Amino acid sequence: MNDRSLMMASETTYPPLANPVAVVSRKFCTPYVVDLVIVRKLVAITEGRFLVTDVNGNVVFRVKGSFVSAHEHLVLNDAASNAIVSLQQKILTAHRRWQAYRGDNSGSGDLIFMAKKSSLMRTHGTELDVFLAANTREETCDFKVKGSWLERSCTIYAGNSTTVIAQMHKDHKAQSVVLGKDTFGITVYPNVDYALIVALVVILEEINEDAFVAKHSFACTHP
Repeated sequence: MNDRSLMMASETTYPPLANPVAVVSRKFCTPYVVDLVIVRKLVAITEGRFLVTDVNGNVVFRVKGSFVSAHEHLVLNDAASNAIVSLQQKILTAHRRWQAYRGDNSGSGDLIFMAKKSSLMRTHGTELDVFLAANTREETCDFKVKGSWLERSCTIYAGNSTTVIAQMHKDHKAQSVVLGKDTFGITVYPNVDYALIVALVVILEEINEDAFVAKHSFACTHP
């Protein structure tokens, strides 16, 4: 995957942000819009739980997962299988907290950011607060995700502002939806770290999928 391939992915133009949003790495920031397609495998196979491509089908990232002790552990790998970000869920936390680390690490010195549900009482829509590692007081979020997970319609903002840095949507430019896979698109704005955005969307998917399964499991056991 190269910059030219990603540049060809989108015909839409947006003005670049004045200050690049480089969280995972500046190498994942480009001066143009990046459109990506995320394929969530409904049945886990060796290639991973999520596959991220450009709209031409070229692999950008793969996400593989496992359970480690009381944590769910996902690793975002690039097309060459290099570990870029490790995502870990703290199972026994009320707000479904996830932590992101550099590479396939889990030490405090490698922490990049933490994401959690904004409210335990929220029953409609999706809202996540994201805090960078240095933001230990967590009084104001560094990024916020809002929208509808069921509709695959979410927007990612810089902090509590109205500045949009990426969008998740049903419509995409992929050729087809493969049976047994849930496919949707994300549009990453210029000068925004697309590895960060993919990591946030994966966390969003996991949080909402867990909530969906829990809700329906409860309905089945309490008719």
